[in-house]
Parts: sequence; C-alpha cells; structure tokens
Amino acid sequence: MKQRADRILVVGFIITLFLMFITFLVLPKEHFSELENRVLQSAPQLTWDNLLSKKFAEDAESFVTDQFPFRPKWLSVKSTAEQLRLQRENNGIYRGKDGYLFEKFTEPDYSKVESYAEAIRRFAASHPDVNTTLMLAPNSVGMYEDRLPWLAPSYPQLKVSQYVAGVMGDHVSFLDGFTFLSPHALQPIYYRTDHHWTTYGAYLAYAAYAGQMGWKPLSKDDFHIHTVSTSFLGSYHTRSQFSGVKPDSIEVYKPKRPVSTEMYIADSGETLTSMYDELFLAKKDKYSYFLGGVHALMKLTSKLDPTFVQQEKLLVIKDSYAHNVIPFLTLHVPEIHVIDLRYYNGSISEYMSENRIKDVLMLFNTATFVDNSALLKLDAR
Repeated sequence: MKQRADRILVVGFIITLFLMFITFLVLPKEHFSELENRVLQSAPQLTWDNLLSKKFAEDAESFVTDQFPFRPKWLSVKSTAEQLRLQRENNGIYRGKDGYLFEKFTEPDYSKVESYAEAIRRFAASHPDVNTTLMLAPNSVGMYEDRLPWLAPSYPQLKVSQYVAGVMGDHVSFLDGFTFLSPHALQPIYYRTDHHWTTYGAYLAYAAYAGQMGWKPLSKDDFHIHTVSTSFLGSYHTRSQFSGVKPDSIEVYKPKRPVSTEMYIADSGETLTSMYDELFLAKKDKYSYFLGGVHALMKLTSKLDPTFVQQEKLLVIKDSYAHNVIPFLTLHVPEIHVIDLRYYNGSISEYMSENRIKDVLMLFNTATFVDNSALLKLDAR
C-alpha cells in the first residue's frame, strides 16, 4: 500500500512538472511586468562568449524565473503567506512604522563603490574647465532607520556618503543629501511605498543645488502645488505585495510665473511641450508622470525671462531621482541636457564639447549608485 502511494506521488509530481513545462512553452512571453514595473528577462542568446562567461546560464535562470507561468499569482500567494506568519519582510522589502516600506540595504562592495567614485573624480579632473557637482541622495531606509522593524538589519547609508565624499577630492563639488534633507525629516520627503523622493524632497534638492551654484531658488510660495494622484502604490509595494498599504499622493509644483518648456527625447525623436505625462497617472508606474519615465538622452529648452537665467546650459547625468528635480532647474537654465548612463553609450566628453557645456550635475540615489557599473562609462573618451 505504501509503495503504491509513493508511486502515485511520484507520478503526480512528474505529471505536474510536465504540465508546468508545457504551460511555460505555450504561454506567450511577457516583455514588461506592470505588477513589478520592470522589463522582464528575454530568451538568452546562446553564444560561445556567453557560455564561457556563464552569462547564458545566468540569463537562462532569470528567463525561467521571470516567465514562470502565472508569476503574479505566485507572488501574491507568497506575500499573503509571509504576512500570515507575521513576517515583516518580503522580497527584500521591510514593512516599517508609520506606513513606510523600506528596501533592505546591506553593506556594499566598497571596491565597486570606489571604482565608481573614482570614475567621477577622473572625469572631473579631465575636464578642469567644467564645474562638476555630484549630488548623492540617501534612500528612505538611510534617513528613517528608526522606522524599520525591530532588529531589522540595515547598513548606514551615511557611511557610504562619507566614503564617496572622501574620494571626490577638490575636482568635484559634493552635495550630501543627508545635509539638506535631515532638517526636514519630519516632512514627507519620501514616498512611503516607493523608492523615490517626493516632489517636496526634490524641491529641497533643487534648493540645495541652487545654493551651491549661487542662485536664488524660488520659495514654495512661488508655486501652485497640485495633487495629481492619491492612488500611487510604488516600487516597494510592487515588490513586497503587502496588503493594507495606504497609497501615496503625488504632487506637482507649477510656478505661478509660467515657463514654456519643450522636451526633445532623442530615443524616439519626439518633441513634447510638457514635462509631465498624465497618461502614466492611470498606470501602475505613476512616477513616470515626471518626464515620461526613463530615456537615454533628452534636451529641455525653456523660454526664460533673461533676468531669471542663471546659466546658459547644464548637463544632468542621473538616475530617476532627477526626474522630479529637473522641472525646477528649467526655471533657471534655458537649455538642459539629460543623460542616463545606463542607456546612453556615446562619449560624454564629445557630447559636452559639441554642445559647449561647462556645468555638469550628477544626481544619484545611494542604492543605485553602489551598484551602477554604468558610471564606468565616464572613463571612455
């Protein structure tokens, strides 16, 4: 009887695996996950180089994981099970106090951090006639360690900022996000469910950069502040799938003295008359309301009263933390070029020379910076 039961279990297991395999083959493969708000792994390319470097095996594993049948349902089931066990962490996201979700941050590989910081320092040193500023913004987990679950481990992001500042030297002006954000920590400077800072956090970053450059930033009273969404469940909620999470609100600061800005997106060749894409407010990725999401290269041209022009041109090399900061900068700089090194493969030096750029702002959040090998592209001539 026991042997028969064992056979039934084995046969049932094999049939289940076979059916899952057939389902995997038959179901169409998804390119983008709305739930997780990211591009999914495509089918791996079989080449000798990929085999020898183990890239094929890694991509194949990611492909199976990302394209697993009914993946969103499994993610939801896993999250529910974790919550029933009263677990405060799921998929690398902590459920903290005051409704905040936090991404787990562990001690980074400082050899990588040093190489990325050195790439910025060498870039600035090789362009002595260019004013280069690095703004490094902490994430909410770095600013609100006291709101983490009890005994939840988290490496202090302040140590990363201090280390990077030490590498920069005299060639780079360093703006530490802890310095200009900490006095406002009791205000909503980060979304509770997402990894970005709020528009108010972005305003503080703008004011800090303006002070660094000797500009006079506009006060909050110079803006009409509108709430454009009250249903934003961001990337941390997407990954954790915690239930009972209160959505965030998204605000936009529109200057009382309107400025006309055109936004050219080199990726698509489009020229838009707004820096805000309202279509995203009806989607999962509501943060892409700012600048229409991620692009390799953009150019923003604003018609400014000459009395408000602080400098003629600015190059922003960034991650997505810059997206809700850049609209503030357009109030002072009539020509802003924006490059995302993760997707731009041209020579930065040549681009700056062709466009006669003398001011550069590099803006990154700490979690992205410590694992952003694209920064090594700055060494390319």
